[in-house]
Amino acid sequence: MHDPDKTEKATPKRRGEARRQGNVAKSADMNGAVVLSAGLVGLTFMGPKVISGVSDSMRSIFAEISHPGAATSASGLHTLMQIGLNTILGTVAPIAGMCLAAAVLVNVAQVGMKPTFQPLKPNFSKLNPVNGFKSMFFSARMPFEGAKALAKVTAVGAVVALALIPQLTHLGASVGTPPAALGSLINSSVMGIAQRAAIAYLLIAVIDLIWQRRQHAKSLRMSKREVKDEFKQTQLPPEVKSALRRRQIQAARARMMAAIPQADVVVTNPTHFAVALQYDGNHPAPIVVAKGQDLVAKQIRRIAEENNVPIVPDPPLARSLHKSVEIGQMIPAELYAAVAQVLAFVYKLAGRRRAA
Repeated sequence: MHDPDKTEKATPKRRGEARRQGNVAKSADMNGAVVLSAGLVGLTFMGPKVISGVSDSMRSIFAEISHPGAATSASGLHTLMQIGLNTILGTVAPIAGMCLAAAVLVNVAQVGMKPTFQPLKPNFSKLNPVNGFKSMFFSARMPFEGAKALAKVTAVGAVVALALIPQLTHLGASVGTPPAALGSLINSSVMGIAQRAAIAYLLIAVIDLIWQRRQHAKSLRMSKREVKDEFKQTQLPPEVKSALRRRQIQAARARMMAAIPQADVVVTNPTHFAVALQYDGNHPAPIVVAKGQDLVAKQIRRIAEENNVPIVPDPPLARSLHKSVEIGQMIPAELYAAVAQVLAFVYKLAGRRRAA
């Protein structure tokens, strides 16, 4: 669901930042439809060559294995492999090359020639199974994706059925047709059905591309305040920008320090790193509410001591949390066990203190 306050179109800066992060509008169905069409075009023009090449290859293979020991000797196996490789290079490789070129061109046509490696960086927060389950079954995109899948099956199935049913009446007339003529007849019928299915798939892909671009534009919308703030940022001199950044950093650090008293535990290195964790039961996993290194870590430990927040030295866990989890994010799944042990120790210690 989109924020109702975000009514303004994205600025060029916002779109540029989204592009650098790999957030672009792209239709996977368009890729599949274009690659399918390229394969059909390749088969249309190179079909006779493929058939003749495979036929020649089969004759060569049968002629080779007719000699005693041809399929068991090293030279015979080498000859058979060479025949097979030459057949693949002469028949399948050109069509596969056309499909590969079509895949590259359709991706470039959709997103342009500005590659980014940002999406390849590991993001452990995406491994949360709860968020993955929600995005799969409770996302706002699910109704459209379900309708699109149903439309694809229905449209392509209807086109194939309308093209195939008239052909059934001619099957009886093909009895007694020579093999060569029958093969040509079947090939013509199959290619006609495949071409109609590809056209239907292309139409669905065009609709999907339009929808993807509209949804992408909606996701990048900004509020009027965000537009004004961005305009101020771009118009201010560098000295003022740096001062504003310092204030933002200070405000963020103040909010972080204010959250430490509500933390359940602070995991330390014990001197270089400190990470404060909070688990309130409303989230599937503990959340990092504060983290820091060296002087900031020292300040986090001091505030934790003043507010009786348990401090647990665990250098490997502290380094992993500091490196892989941002403030406000849940811990990744691979650290569940280690953090659970720390929290169990803290809760057990707290229980003993209450009993005493």
